[in-house]
Amino acid sequence: MLRAGGLYALAAAAEIGGCFAVWAVLRLGRSALWLIPGIALLALFAWLLTRVETDAAGRAFAAYGGVYIAASLLWMWGVEGARPDRWDLAGAALCLGGAALILFAPRGS
Repeated sequence: MLRAGGLYALAAAAEIGGCFAVWAVLRLGRSALWLIPGIALLALFAWLLTRVETDAAGRAFAAYGGVYIAASLLWMWGVEGARPDRWDLAGAALCLGGAALILFAPRGS
């Protein structure tokens, strides 16, 4: 469980960083050179998701969705300076609970 959480946290940082690089080029007028680390981060994100121990890719991706939501709110707060409100936090908690249920629920063979 701890390993999956760490992989998901790293994957979220890589995906958000990669997507922000594209955002910076297209929305903030930054140099197209920002796309080089952006593409590398997005490739790292995809590779990290393959390291999660689960029998189905879709399950790994679905559980990651909850982590991505929470990480995006942390990015919004830490990088963009917009503090999440109670509804953001409640929604993130709900999503993380769903992600944990998807990934760690006991399953028969």
